[in-house]
Amino acid sequence: MPKSSIALIGFMGVGKTTIGTLLVKKLGGEYQFIEMDQLIEQMAGKSIPEIFSQNGEDSFRKLEIKVCQKVSTFKKFVISCGGGSVLNKINVENLKKSCIFILLETSIETIVNRILKEGIQIRPVIDKEDPINDIKNLYHLRNPLYRSVADIIIDAENKDKSIIVDEIIEKLKLDN
Repeated sequence: MPKSSIALIGFMGVGKTTIGTLLVKKLGGEYQFIEMDQLIEQMAGKSIPEIFSQNGEDSFRKLEIKVCQKVSTFKKFVISCGGGSVLNKINVENLKKSCIFILLETSIETIVNRILKEGIQIRPVIDKEDPINDIKNLYHLRNPLYRSVADIIIDAENKDKSIIVDEIIEKLKLDN
């Protein structure tokens, strides 16, 4: 079965949701956008920070597996994957069945600035004591995983969002 969906992967704060929404618009309604974190929140009936604080990260990761299984059956979707979704091989295997993995990359400095601007309280995997160090450590841990599963890598550093979307569309055409 040919892959009909696009999974946007990358570290928190790289712009997966923003780029995914714009990509769907640019593709002209042929695709739908979905954010895995929102599906997890709907399934749990609570926010991600609440899931982490009340049930723990293991509970969150189990919900993430269920959501990955569900979205892997969708056709013609642009999926904004949670930053940690590629940590589990089951998630990668499920999504790889139907999705082209596009990695959005930016510098750690850009990520830190965006996350601190948004507020760290919405990012439960970051320790409130030393968030900048936690961001850097997680980035160095996860980035090789992102790169190892990516079908396409997009450098999103200091680029206009529309240029990033155009690059994705161009790379998808070349890779089809």
